[in-house]
Amino acid sequence: MFSGIVEEYAQVVALEREKTNLHITMRCSFVDELSIDQSIAHNGVCLTVVRIENGTYTVTAVQETLERSNLGLLREGDLVNIERSMIMGGRLDGHIVQGHVDQTAVCKQVEEMDGSWYYTFEYALNPKMARRGYMTVEKGSVCVNGVSLTVCNSELNSFRVAIIPYTHDHTNFCRIEAGTIVNLEFDIVGKYLAKMQEYENL
Repeated sequence: MFSGIVEEYAQVVALEREKTNLHITMRCSFVDELSIDQSIAHNGVCLTVVRIENGTYTVTAVQETLERSNLGLLREGDLVNIERSMIMGGRLDGHIVQGHVDQTAVCKQVEEMDGSWYYTFEYALNPKMARRGYMTVEKGSVCVNGVSLTVCNSELNSFRVAIIPYTHDHTNFCRIEAGTIVNLEFDIVGKYLAKMQEYENL
């Protein structure tokens, strides 16, 4: 379980394909604090640490994860937003994030507004999934590349978010531009409410 409050970005130092899996090796400031089998969100995708050596750690993404997220597009030198799992009893500063990416979206526009930025994202609309809560709502929560954000200008298949300077500088939003593919996780609360409504209609 995560909160969508990214700790920092890690830099990809190596990528290794093994059959349909992708082993991703990264470097971050707290490698020495990690342990094998630990769960970490990478651009919002929950992955398990499988190796730690020489100041780096490695995680493995399976084919289904690669198809649903942007991890398969990574290249050496790319920046990946990372967050360790929540500690029970701590503050939930973002919103409830599972680390289960629903789909990707493409950045359509970046606007700088007096020191902050507005990013517009567009995603493939699936009406059946939207009825199940896979959508955004005005002033609701959404997770973009693992970052907990508040939605503004929610449309059928697009939305906009505002990014403050701290978030811009400490996450990979500093490299997101028009055409960049990002990961989306829609709000789990909305999914449960939509599912409950399905049962009410039985």
